[in-house]
Amino acid sequence: MTRIVRVGVTFPPELLKDFDDLIKKMGYENRSKAVQDAVRLFVSERKWLQEEKGVKAGILLLLYDHEARGLTSALTDIQHHYLNVICSTMHIHLSERDCLEAIAVRGEVSDIRRLNDELASKRGVKMVKTVLVAT
Repeated sequence: MTRIVRVGVTFPPELLKDFDDLIKKMGYENRSKAVQDAVRLFVSERKWLQEEKGVKAGILLLLYDHEARGLTSALTDIQHHYLNVICSTMHIHLSERDCLEAIAVRGEVSDIRRLNDELASKRGVKMVKTVLVAT
């Protein structure tokens, strides 16, 4: 018999509203199943990235709140430490607060992974999506 573990998660109100609206349109009967599916997807993507080796190229898509205190400076500092893998960046203003950055990378997956993890862990970063291809 599979044991279920109950956890508590906090959400910004707008994110929870968007999530609830989306899962309702998709036909989910309850929020728990949708959260499990989202976590499963996150785990499978991160596992894949953690297991990759060798030289790859790709894009890191970074969505963040540019008004989060110190975030813009921190993101710039992180990127300056990864000049060995960053080929180019494109910055797009989405709204008064939200920015999207596309960071083109090429190099050792271990370096790309560290860059990804450092960016994703910063407060104010809403999402990092990584797509890698073999070179």
